[in-house]
Amino acid sequence: MPYEWLPADGAAPARLHLWPYRSLPRKGFVGFIAVTCGLILVPMLAVLGSPVLWGLLPFFAVAVGGTWYALSKSYRDGEIVEDLSFAPDSLTLTRHGPRGQRREWQANPHWVRLSLHPTGGPVPNYLTLTGNGREVELGAFLSEDERVQLRDELQSKLNSLR
Repeated sequence: MPYEWLPADGAAPARLHLWPYRSLPRKGFVGFIAVTCGLILVPMLAVLGSPVLWGLLPFFAVAVGGTWYALSKSYRDGEIVEDLSFAPDSLTLTRHGPRGQRREWQANPHWVRLSLHPTGGPVPNYLTLTGNGREVELGAFLSEDERVQLRDELQSKLNSLR
């Protein structure tokens, strides 16, 4: 699961830490680029030593550069982290988005309502927290089943705070 419950320690409240699932780790990124270069170079062995090689090299560079750029952009866009802090008198959701964006929402846990919308949201089983006059999404990057499981865990945690 791409989320974990962090226990309270000293003055810091208990919190829920969520992040998007990454199917290709950084080591895999390097390996993928290396395999891509190797597979593109195999057909180029036939033209090694001929002027045709110089005509094909720019296309090789564009293909590898484009793959590198697309994967790097995917990593930057996936740098989303959500932290939900549980204190007896406040519930705080902090969302760290790509490119340094940061948004925060805070409400009293006694008045917070947790909702799971099976349909009608941007994703199936859309999970929201409502309180303090606002409704915020939680874990939109999680799978449908993970949002259902998270809702059950969150509801029990909210019930224990009330």
